[in-house]
Amino acid sequence: MEGYEKFKKDVYALTKIDLNAYKEKQMKRRIETLISKNNIRSFDDYVNLIKTDKDKFEQFVNFLTINVSEFYRNPEQWEFLDKNVFPELVKRFGKSIRIWSAACSTGDEPYSLVMALSKHVPLNQIKIIATDIDIQVMSQARVGLYGEKSIANVPEEFKNKYFTKVAGSYQISDEIKSRVEFRQHNLLLDSYPTGCHLIVCRNVVIYFTDEAKEEIYAKFSKSLMKGGMLFIGSTEQIINYRDIGFEKKASFFFEKTNG
Repeated sequence: MEGYEKFKKDVYALTKIDLNAYKEKQMKRRIETLISKNNIRSFDDYVNLIKTDKDKFEQFVNFLTINVSEFYRNPEQWEFLDKNVFPELVKRFGKSIRIWSAACSTGDEPYSLVMALSKHVPLNQIKIIATDIDIQVMSQARVGLYGEKSIANVPEEFKNKYFTKVAGSYQISDEIKSRVEFRQHNLLLDSYPTGCHLIVCRNVVIYFTDEAKEEIYAKFSKSLMKGGMLFIGSTEQIINYRDIGFEKKASFFFEKTNG
């Protein structure tokens, strides 16, 4: 399919999503598949479709963003967070810990963070900022309805306390939902929250180019207070972490060491 360069510019004008930051071959193939599914033959025709059809526009943004999420994904890493990271952060910063769940998808991660932190801090003192580029998945997150597979790794105490079974799905309680503030945010374009004590961004940055990855991790470093932590995904690594002010505390956990 011809005209991908123009398509990238058109998409940026419409959505402020910069397709240049994604691995081109992989992303172009995914988009071409979606265009074919809509029985469209050219990038230009597809742009016209998403300009005029709100549902198709939302379908496009939803398809573009990678939404594979589950509660307590990689449980051993959450155990490290519970036993090592949270106690250290509470000791350093007190109970008002500023946490940012970046690229939060359907809310599994920020809600997991609320539950995990509630073992260390009273629930009514927890506030988590959760951001994603995709409004549609954040709408799902605010509803808070999940399948059995999504909540498989949730500790039993929290499953019993904070989930209600509804027709084969599980509804998370308002008690947990009220502790999370969802905001739309573009990691490549928008300004980052500041004064964070913990940033969690997992299994998303892997889809970006090396240049975009470096930029994002450097911005995360600036967003963190000295002594704050970055928690990344098990598919990711930060090659130049020392250059941007991090020390590696454990696999997938990095501490901000400069002011």
